[in-house]
Amino acid sequence: MPRGKEAEARHFYGQLLGLRELPKPPIQAARGGVWFQCGNQELHLGVEEPFAPARKAHPALVVTEYEALLCQLRSAGLLVADDTTMPGVIRAFVSDPFSKRVELLCGDSAL
Repeated sequence: MPRGKEAEARHFYGQLLGLRELPKPPIQAARGGVWFQCGNQELHLGVEEPFAPARKAHPALVVTEYEALLCQLRSAGLLVADDTTMPGVIRAFVSDPFSKRVELLCGDSAL
């Protein structure tokens, strides 16, 4: 992520996606960036200078309440692209504030 954009990361990953922010150890905190809890995993957003979003590499998150989350993201003005290229897999893509692609996989057993 770009330096100084932690507020944007917290809004997207924390508020919109609902991930819990983790405290960073002091040495890492001084470098910038934000860490989040994602189920049993952690998602670390580190500062990169100069920043350039990866073109293909991206996190994939299994989401409960999938349809509600997509609706919330769209209501926040984000472009959510449904993807049907993998038979039997319900997923969509959205870009974070830094143009990083995030894959959202449906974890709802009712769908």
